[in-house]
Amino acid sequence: MQRHVTADDRIRQFGFLLKDVSRLNTRHFEQCAKGLGLTLGQCKVMVYLSRNEGATQARLAALTEMEPMTLVRIIDRMEKDELIERRADPSDRRAHRLYLGATAHAVIAEIIRVADYARAEALAGLSAADKSQLMVLLEQVRANLIALVPHASDDVDSSVEFVRTPVE
Repeated sequence: MQRHVTADDRIRQFGFLLKDVSRLNTRHFEQCAKGLGLTLGQCKVMVYLSRNEGATQARLAALTEMEPMTLVRIIDRMEKDELIERRADPSDRRAHRLYLGATAHAVIAEIIRVADYARAEALAGLSAADKSQLMVLLEQVRANLIALVPHASDDVDSSVEFVRTPVE
């Protein structure tokens, strides 16, 4: 006998579904990005740094949700490849500020191209209105959680502005 699935049953799966969508989206991006010659961690560092140039390593670790030691290894490699440069923090001689290197902008453009492609594939079959509604709803859930979780706004990438589009 088949069990009738109620709206309450479906909503109880919210966290599981969100996590699974995130996991699958990440794996799909990694598949699409194989030709870039960068790891997912490097891609994250490049994109977050492009939005937060001059950030400290500690701030970039929080934004990318990476352990500081993992981030240091990634930055060391990317600094050798001249994608990132460390500069002394004028207000704290123990800290470094991170900036994009000369070749970074072309690499970021490729990362964005791959991300756009992967996103288009993930959202295939959704109308423009569906995509807009999906984003509006996720933004509302995000805002709710920022208000509910202590210090959540400390970890929010304030450089990202979510574009509001009318939903038809």
